[in-house]
Amino acid sequence: MNPARVIGLAGWSGAGKTTLLARLIPVLTARGLRVATIKHAHHAFDVDRPGKDSHTHRQAGAVEVIVSSARRWVQIHEVGDAAEARLPDLLRRLSPCDLVVVEGFKREAHAKLEVHRAGNDRPPLHPDDPRIVAVASDRAHPDASVPIVDLDAVEAIADLVLTLAEPMETALARLEERWPS
Repeated sequence: MNPARVIGLAGWSGAGKTTLLARLIPVLTARGLRVATIKHAHHAFDVDRPGKDSHTHRQAGAVEVIVSSARRWVQIHEVGDAAEARLPDLLRRLSPCDLVVVEGFKREAHAKLEVHRAGNDRPPLHPDDPRIVAVASDRAHPDASVPIVDLDAVEAIADLVLTLAEPMETALARLEERWPS
């Protein structure tokens, strides 16, 4: 396995980042890649639910819970009043893979593919973010200085992602430069 490469999907809420990622992952895995994702949420979320043992453990005060089975495992870490986890810290926690696609974290300094939808009625991010290396959109961007690809051209988007993703070490160095520990 080659060292992991990293690219983000950035865009305004409602642009279709998750929809694109759900279409992109099968294309990438069909090409033989082990793909990992990191998703940023701007709100509180929960991955377990009342009545499940993991939920009971957390409600009882456990700061970390690992649930494991023959098919998968998950680790739940309670942050409490501490600072939100930083992207470089999350990247370092991943198991070995070929490609990491980061959904969200649009203000961070890693290479990103912008997802822009005209119907979202929001301005594109790429003119003001030098770390946006390409745009997937449902409209033309004639003044763009980065490659533009149709939002529905998933194979072409996969090609761009594989070409423009940066080595994990490069992404980590830039992220740490911006947010030193």
